[in-house]
Amino acid sequence: MTATHSPDFVRPRVLSVIPPMTQLNTPYPSTAYLTGFLRAQGIDAVQEDLALALVLDLLSADGLRAVRDAVADLPEHERTPSLTSFAVQFDRYAATMAATLGFLQGRDPTLAHRIASRGFLPEGPRFESLDIYIDEDGGDPLGWAFGALGVQDRARHFATLYLNDVADAIRLAVDHRFEFVRYAESLAQSQPTFDPLARALAAPPTLIDGALQRLALAAIERHAPRIVLLSVPFPGAVYAAFRIAQAIKAHDASIVTVLGGGYVNTELRELAEPRVFDFFDYVTLDAGERPLLALLDHLAGRRSAQRLVRTFVRNDSGAVQCVNFVEPDIAFDDVGTPTWDGLPLDRYLSLLDMLNPMHRLWSDGRWNKLTVAHGCYWKKCSFCDVSLDYISRYDAASATTLVDRVQAIVAETGQTGFHLVDEAAPPKSLRAFAAELKRRDVSISWWGNIRFEKSFTPELCLELADSGCIAISGGLEVASDRLLKLMKKGVSVDQVARVTKGFADAGILVHAYLMYGFPTQTVQDTVDALEYVRQLFAAGCIQSGFFHRFVCTVHSPVGLNPEEYGVTLLPLPPVTFAKNDVGFVDPVGTDHDALGVALNKALYNYMHGIGLDEDVRSWFPDRTPKARVPRHFIERALG
Repeated sequence: MTATHSPDFVRPRVLSVIPPMTQLNTPYPSTAYLTGFLRAQGIDAVQEDLALALVLDLLSADGLRAVRDAVADLPEHERTPSLTSFAVQFDRYAATMAATLGFLQGRDPTLAHRIASRGFLPEGPRFESLDIYIDEDGGDPLGWAFGALGVQDRARHFATLYLNDVADAIRLAVDHRFEFVRYAESLAQSQPTFDPLARALAAPPTLIDGALQRLALAAIERHAPRIVLLSVPFPGAVYAAFRIAQAIKAHDASIVTVLGGGYVNTELRELAEPRVFDFFDYVTLDAGERPLLALLDHLAGRRSAQRLVRTFVRNDSGAVQCVNFVEPDIAFDDVGTPTWDGLPLDRYLSLLDMLNPMHRLWSDGRWNKLTVAHGCYWKKCSFCDVSLDYISRYDAASATTLVDRVQAIVAETGQTGFHLVDEAAPPKSLRAFAAELKRRDVSISWWGNIRFEKSFTPELCLELADSGCIAISGGLEVASDRLLKLMKKGVSVDQVARVTKGFADAGILVHAYLMYGFPTQTVQDTVDALEYVRQLFAAGCIQSGFFHRFVCTVHSPVGLNPEEYGVTLLPLPPVTFAKNDVGFVDPVGTDHDALGVALNKALYNYMHGIGLDEDVRSWFPDRTPKARVPRHFIERALG
């Protein structure tokens, strides 16, 4: 823990980096939050999105040629239909890519007419998905989705399929770990040891690794930082973060590298692997503001290493040590306004991979990310990490502060769309937020995550819609009153029906997070849950949904007290690196994997208005029990 300080750290430049891969339509918000906070403290802070930069580099003329050469180097028996299609049509990809990216970035909307005609872009295997929409008369396969006026959306959907064909070629020919929204995820997710990641980092760099290293060093040259913060939200961004740190340390070992973010906060809380510190000088936990201020003071010689806050270091004996000098966190009202200054807001790609009008919001459009409150006001759900800071420490900002931030962000970005990224935005805060927007006559569009609780009355839904709310998402989880009670969700199915209908009647789109595989869930529970979901779609209560497989984490009530949920945890191996997911034995013994395929197939069709009148048993390949749910349960619940 001995540190040598230099004048460079008295007023150092801090670079915050978004590592690949996160999302392509809008910046992941962590660097914007940190950069805004640090600048408010008078610190020289800048930011870079290397996730977007890497994708645009791979899709450049040089990047595409490199992928083509990689395909050509493969033996014939390894060339899949995707690779053959890419190679045969390469000249068309090379000729159309720059223009298509410009269209997806919003810089060339008139190109939509050529793309929509299906005579401009090369079409690979991903376009076969359009066959499911062909009607019996051979008419327009996507007319139901886009209609006569949907040229822009139609073109964006075709352009997304086109990019996915290229991504398939990159993954199959260059690096099997690559996807547009994650990279080498399996190397980091709940890996008890650092060995798999260490082997990958010691291997010769792939074409993608080489591009990432080059982009990282270009950012270092551009900004000349003394401290680099790598914020890692998901396992699919970990490998690239380590590759970036590796390149920085090889270039200039005196640059201080710091690892933090959602992945660290959930999976590295028991970090004991010294090799991590060959890449990172410090690893910080939970909300980053206070640990960073303490670290900056330490690097400037104003604070000893023993007074760091929630920070892992490798001490002088080579062992990993967590130092946590207890200091209060920065109040959420005082963390400052996020800034997107320095991020290339005109280069993000609005993709349309799902035609459903609600589902598309996650990949389509440039949304300013904003948080109403730190943590969750409910913090009881048994599947959630309620023991961790990002859930347990609830701290809301005032409506005045929130709308101040909205106005500052609109002035900076010119964009009036906001995604509220709370765990669950509190109804009282949303009511005050809507009223303050109306009082100041501020016009924005916004959407976010809530709990389907009874406080969201039809009257409140109308107020939120009037303030610019266009969509909400919330957890229905397992649509079973027995299991919702076991989950401590605090809602019932009929209550969810009434709340979601209130939103839908107010013109607000509704997405339901759904879950299967919860402890003690039976096949009958699963069939009943799907019947509830079918009725909710049919009644117009929800327009979109997604089924997640339940995962037990060590920080959740199920992981902490498994006996209360009727399950037994499987023993974990010795852990020195990542610890989060934990296996368990459920005596009910339901084959959830087989059921999950049917659930997702049914949901996909429901989102496209298909099969809403069919018996839910028709989606399951094997014989399943009849749903016990009355056929008109939701209709009666709505009165």
